[in-house]
Amino acid sequence: MRKKLLLGNWKMNKTRPEAKEFAKGCGEMVEYAVSHGIDVGVAPTFVCLCPVLKHAPKELIVAAQNVNEHDHGAYTGEISIPMLKEIGIGWVILGHSERREYNGETSEACNLKIKALLANDMVPVYCCGESLGTFEEGKTKPFVEEQIRVGLADLKPEEAEKVVIAYEPIWAIGTGKSATKEIAEETIAHIRGVLASMFGAPVAEKIRILYGGSVKPGNIAEYMSMPDIDGALVGGASLELDSYKGLIEGLVG
Repeated sequence: MRKKLLLGNWKMNKTRPEAKEFAKGCGEMVEYAVSHGIDVGVAPTFVCLCPVLKHAPKELIVAAQNVNEHDHGAYTGEISIPMLKEIGIGWVILGHSERREYNGETSEACNLKIKALLANDMVPVYCCGESLGTFEEGKTKPFVEEQIRVGLADLKPEEAEKVVIAYEPIWAIGTGKSATKEIAEETIAHIRGVLASMFGAPVAEKIRILYGGSVKPGNIAEYMSMPDIDGALVGGASLELDSYKGLIEGLVG
């Protein structure tokens, strides 16, 4: 049975003191999650990684929001895998719709990063999702399928099972709108079918697929009731301790 996962994406929020305050205050709720067999984590900005690592319980997964596939070089403004590993980071979010839109990140670029992370025994959290126009045209499944096939191209089955997938319909991110649990389940089940065609059904059954898109304490339990949804990648609702606690409680059920 796949283990549930809650990952908070802080995006460009929180100063170092604010991140430290969150980290110092999350111990009890992390312990509660772990005691119920749930993995929990947050993805701070680069400057907040160290404060969170230092002050949070060791059970809290701390992920970066991006990484460069090269170990070093003339890549101004970038962060390398060795830099993240040196401070103790083992997870990285890739392909978020905001990075795809604002930074031109492609599925092909994510594929290079995924391979580099896996070669360094790190966990990629690979995001996929469609625009409102694509959704309204009924083209969600082929659009997301292409993102999966390109992003995970040329991986071995034993590598693919280490990847976490996050399905986030762009029209539901930060808009207050959210896909119904049935829409989310239908798309995520399709993604699992694509993974089965690429890597075999046993591997596809091991891969955790999260839902993201205006997930809140009040609706997370609905999504978790669906068989193919293994957790949530949450933005704004993960920034405050009380809200984060509510998300965990919703996951526990």
